[in-house]
Amino acid sequence: MSVRTRNLKLLAAFVTSICLVLPVNAQPVPADFLSTLRANHPRLLLTQDRLSHLKNQAESDALLQRYIEDVIRTADEYLAADPLAYEKVGPRLLQVSRACLRRIYALGLAWRWTGEETYARKAVENLVTVCSFPDWNPSHFLDTAEMSHAVGIGFDWVYDFMDAATRQQVKRGLIELGMEPGVEAYQGEGYWWTRSEFNWNQVCNSGLSIGALAIAESDPEWAEAIVPKAVASLPAALSSYGPDGAWMEGPAYWHYATRYTAYGIAAFQTSLGKDFELTDIDGLADTGLFPIHTTGPTGLYLNFADSGERSERHPMACMFWLARTYQNGLYANAEHAILQNAEADPAHVIWYQPRMDAPDHPGDKDYFFDGPVQVAVFRSGWDDPNGLFVGVKAGYNQVNHGHLDLGNFELDAMGVRWARDLGSDDYNLPGYWESEEGGQRWTYYRLRSGSHNVPLLCGKDQDVYAKSSFTAGNSGRDAFVQIDLTAAYREYADKVLRGITTTHIRHAVVVQDEFQLTSTCDITWGMTTDARITLQENGNAVLRLKNEALVARVLEPEGATFTVTSAEQEPPEARNEGVRRLLLQLPRQSGEVTTAVLLAPVWEDSRVDPNIGVVPLEEW
Repeated sequence: MSVRTRNLKLLAAFVTSICLVLPVNAQPVPADFLSTLRANHPRLLLTQDRLSHLKNQAESDALLQRYIEDVIRTADEYLAADPLAYEKVGPRLLQVSRACLRRIYALGLAWRWTGEETYARKAVENLVTVCSFPDWNPSHFLDTAEMSHAVGIGFDWVYDFMDAATRQQVKRGLIELGMEPGVEAYQGEGYWWTRSEFNWNQVCNSGLSIGALAIAESDPEWAEAIVPKAVASLPAALSSYGPDGAWMEGPAYWHYATRYTAYGIAAFQTSLGKDFELTDIDGLADTGLFPIHTTGPTGLYLNFADSGERSERHPMACMFWLARTYQNGLYANAEHAILQNAEADPAHVIWYQPRMDAPDHPGDKDYFFDGPVQVAVFRSGWDDPNGLFVGVKAGYNQVNHGHLDLGNFELDAMGVRWARDLGSDDYNLPGYWESEEGGQRWTYYRLRSGSHNVPLLCGKDQDVYAKSSFTAGNSGRDAFVQIDLTAAYREYADKVLRGITTTHIRHAVVVQDEFQLTSTCDITWGMTTDARITLQENGNAVLRLKNEALVARVLEPEGATFTVTSAEQEPPEARNEGVRRLLLQLPRQSGEVTTAVLLAPVWEDSRVDPNIGVVPLEEW
């Protein structure tokens, strides 16, 4: 069944339970896998044959030429950059590893494209510097993995420029600071990422594999120890893309996980001539749809799971890799569209895919992503930056980087994000990663239910172990999804359902919650917004932002009215300056209770008058 057909099957009858995708096995790595190792350097990601092809193509391809000019301009900036220094931020050296990685890719590609030695010389300086560090901080193993990636690529790409002594110095640093801790990680029980379903898996396995394959002709023992372990480990995370490409950690972490998926598999392909059938894992071919569908017309993502504040769609070269790997022109064209207003990075050149005979966006206005974290997105169209967009998530609160936000929604209309998620807070806050019940993570405002667009019962957060799932949905002139949130509120309710629907030909949105309470309880409906809020005598609330307006109206219960409170917090937490909460507070409720709120943007066709509130529904 095609992805499109599977989504259409959701019409009026989509019922599923939350499911954890079981890992599948990759092709076993044969004992003699290094017999196919490309003998010469460079062998990783960008072979000499591929580079020659790209140079020829650039003579008649203006887009490719512009992208390489972007890379060379970036490399020129790195020529004057200060030397890298061993400086941790909290427990992390990660910002240094990433800085090295960016420098090596830009400088290395600039040298290989232009032949100008100043780029190679600067790349080698950076390699020697980091290989002289005392360590690459294996206690936070992402740091070690990303630095192994950087040094592996650098060693491979500028191999012919380095003299024998420098090669030996860089290789020794790669082995002692990257490969040895890597082998220890695969042998030890403490390195949870080897069994992880999340981004650490792809980053660590791919980064170490790239480092090992860079030196495999002279020191094969490291590749022999690392590559089979990495290939066996990767499916635990790659299976998380199933069944249709969604990523549990949200769109922002999708990019981190997926670019390292691309780095690792591409390294296997270019150096060994095989991908160990990793590209056949269910969901990976479809995953390019996830960032496309979860980007609203404002350019902002449906923001969940520790995405950064106002996380937006930005260039992602792994879209070119997906386009090339699965011959999907939509992915390539969507990425070219983003690059019209942004700079390309080296991987856009490495995996360059010209525009293909395909649309720039999907035809479906609505999409329902299945998997451990389910996502539904509805929009009024694809070509209007002022159009309506609403997205909502289900899933489970213990997902990596998760917040207590089951049922959270975000809303775009008229070029404005009206209902928003605040995003992550500072990762270095004390106890930020303590996600068990009573963990300090759940004391921070941005991670708690009360900062999200979800209901509260008795003012309490959702259950930290709760799971939720879509129970119904449809798509047509308007679109609808229902989520069973009962497990999130089990202390006070036998049943909690949230329904979100577009209405009146996708001009507005209704959020309806149904409760079967087991004890008398206060109910709070909340929405986080940057808008200024005016409460009217008729009970409506008018939100104004960027010279646009939206009217919120309580449809149920009759006579209920809104209140407004601030979302601002005190340091060391994020301040959230100017952010407000639109609240519907219902004290001492019991039995069956329904709340329904209409969120109606004030369009130019004047379906809503901000002076008098919403026109009665029967008159629409």
